[in-house]
Amino acid sequence: MITAIAIDDEPLALKVIEKFCQQSGQVNLLKTFTHTGEASLFFEQNSADLLFLDINMPSISGIDFYKNMKQQPLLIFTTAYSDYAVEGFNLNAVDYLLKPFTFKRFLQALEKVMQQKTQRLSDAGTESFITIRADYSLIKVLLRDILYIESLDNYVKIHLEKQKPILARMPMKTILELLPPSFMRIHRSYIVSFERIESIRNKVVYLREEELPVGNNYEKELMERFTKGNS
Repeated sequence: MITAIAIDDEPLALKVIEKFCQQSGQVNLLKTFTHTGEASLFFEQNSADLLFLDINMPSISGIDFYKNMKQQPLLIFTTAYSDYAVEGFNLNAVDYLLKPFTFKRFLQALEKVMQQKTQRLSDAGTESFITIRADYSLIKVLLRDILYIESLDNYVKIHLEKQKPILARMPMKTILELLPPSFMRIHRSYIVSFERIESIRNKVVYLREEELPVGNNYEKELMERFTKGNS
C-alpha cells in the first residue's frame, strides 16, 4: 500500500485524485491540501511515500515547493499546463499527469510509483548503519541493533539491543529521514524498528519487554502495515 498526500488549489481536482486512489486499491491518501503552507506543517511531523502536486499554485509554485522540501517523497505532478513538463522531469518526478486525466492514465502513473518504491526499499536494505553525532563524536549505529527511538525535547534517545542508549541532539524528523522504511513513527515521541514489533493491543506496541504507546495520528498507517505486511 502506498501512502500519499495531494496538494491542489482546486477542491474538485482533489476529489478526482481521492476517487482514483480509492478505486485503485493501492493508495492510502492520508491528507489533501489546497494550500502549500498547511502541507508544509503536515510534513514537519509526518511522511508519505508519494506526493500528488499541482504546479500552478497561488502562493508558491509546486515546483518551488518541492525543491524546498527537506523530505522529498516520490512525486507525481498534476496540472492543466503542459509547459512545465520538462522542468517537472528534471526534478525526477515519477510522472506528469495532464488534467483532465483518465483513471487508466492514473493507474499507469501508479505502476511507475510501485516500481520506484520497490527500488527505494531495495536500496535502503543495503544501508546497514547510520552515523550519529553524540558525545562530541561521530558514532556508527547499526540498524539491526536499534530497538526504538525516543524523543526527549530537543534530543533523541536511541535504544539499542544489549547496549547503552545513545543520546543525540536532533529532532525526530531528522533522524526519521536517515532511517530506511523498515522504521516507522508510531507516536510523536517514538520511532520503532517495524520488524521488532511482536504484537499490538489496545494502542500499545509490544517489543519483547518494552511497551510503547501508539498515537492517534499514526494508528491507521501502523495497523494497515502490520496487517498487510511490510510491502
